[in-house]
Amino acid sequence: MSQASNSMQLIAQQHQQLTSLVSVIADEKEVLQQHDPEALLKVSQEKNQLLLAIQTLDQQIALNQEFAQDKAAGKLAGPLAEITQLLEHCQEQNLINGRIIQQSQLAVERMKTSLLESHNKNAITYDNKGKKSAGLSSIGLKA
Repeated sequence: MSQASNSMQLIAQQHQQLTSLVSVIADEKEVLQQHDPEALLKVSQEKNQLLLAIQTLDQQIALNQEFAQDKAAGKLAGPLAEITQLLEHCQEQNLINGRIIQQSQLAVERMKTSLLESHNKNAITYDNKGKKSAGLSSIGLKA
């Protein structure tokens, strides 16, 4: 009986961590939409710490023979299905946040290009990746 309770404790802990991750990812999305770099740094640190805790627990579960036996016996099917759904939800939301970041980066790049073009059309050069950059010729420096 202690085996099932130990396995259920591990599942409950994993469920709690993933629920916290859902919350942190939602906070991250809000911060990304608000363009708040300081808050983003805080949320990113919190997310990284939580991901490390999740990874550590996952490693403990992988090494736990009692858990493996309970899983093989089908005792954990329901709770594991919930864990899987939570994990898939986290992955989907994380992808959405990644798209927000990509869109923000594109907007910054467009703004940079626009500013460079309006600053000095003659000083624009291209780097080795084909992106526009301003030369320092306007102040008399050469690379």
